[in-house]
Amino acid sequence: MEKQSNTKFAILGLLTTGCRTGYSMKQMMDDSLNHFWKISYGQIYPTLKSLLDEGFITVQKQSEAGKPDKKEYELTQLGWDALKKWMETPVEEVALEKNELLLKLFFSHHQSDEAVKKQLESYLSKLLDRFKTYEAIEEMIVQTYGDQGDAKFWLMTLDYGKRTTKAAIEWAKDAKIKL
Repeated sequence: MEKQSNTKFAILGLLTTGCRTGYSMKQMMDDSLNHFWKISYGQIYPTLKSLLDEGFITVQKQSEAGKPDKKEYELTQLGWDALKKWMETPVEEVALEKNELLLKLFFSHHQSDEAVKKQLESYLSKLLDRFKTYEAIEEMIVQTYGDQGDAKFWLMTLDYGKRTTKAAIEWAKDAKIKL
């Protein structure tokens, strides 16, 4: 079976959240998806073109005085069907995490314990900041979206981030003690 780009499904999924323009998709990615799925701004428009070519989406141009036409995208039935089929397909593999700190730590016998401790402290600080960000996002979702259908799933996704970040915080604290 040919391996597909999950980026196209991320874009299809964004269309279900009310994001209709490339710009609004980029904003949604920066505010939410970017915490667990990276899509560069340069991937959005080529992916939209590909989805148009496949018949998964349509586009309408909206004229604005003194500005370039705004393109608004919408899922077709074929796009909905493809998205649903992809969502129902089991995950093929558990993603490997690329972690610069772990890479450095693996080779840390070449540096002092003090240098390693500084790396761990810096990493821990970033993790604590990330956890605070997740708490703020959680509060925003609860206050803004309450019982709306998407909110439950956004909170589940966020819970994963909070739990893995909390585990990383505990690991970093323990690693510092082991030094």
